[in-house]
Amino acid sequence: MPAHLTLRLARAAAFAVVCLGLGVLAHVSGGGVVSAPAAACALALAFLAALPATGGERGLGVIWPLLAGTQVALHLLFSTVHLIAPLAEAGGHAHSGLVPGLGMVVTHGWAGALAALWLARGEAALWAVLRRLAVRLCRLLRVRCGQTAAPARPWLTSSPAPPLLRSALLRYALSGRAPPLPIRG
Repeated sequence: MPAHLTLRLARAAAFAVVCLGLGVLAHVSGGGVVSAPAAACALALAFLAALPATGGERGLGVIWPLLAGTQVALHLLFSTVHLIAPLAEAGGHAHSGLVPGLGMVVTHGWAGALAALWLARGEAALWAVLRRLAVRLCRLLRVRCGQTAAPARPWLTSSPAPPLLRSALLRYALSGRAPPLPIRG
């Protein structure tokens, strides 16, 4: 199901805000300073990077590399601005120049992986809700147009209804009415 422009802009904005938050938090935690113009530029960069990927549902395999690449670009942007602008002295920053230290790479990697997982789960939930709404809307329109609510042969429908939501804990639970079998000794 393709996404409408409003939904695409909202998804790109959410991705950009998460990227900016991760980048600024990591940069400031490392002792750097992020100016407001650099943050605005970083937000625009992350938004433009995410916009082409918002046409449909994307999984972790697309979100994680996009997030990691954007984090590298934001790191380079913030570090370049930090080196050019004399806003902070070099003594407080965790790395010198554009090459980060191992701790920063590991921290960015873990934060990026967790944020990508969070975004992928949110993406899956959003599209599940949209599919369910589309199915319900189609059923409502069929009833309004005088057609029956359920087709005579449900196995011939072109788009099956999405599966019912179930709790992750109860998905594999076995339930029965019979008493337990006796223990054989």
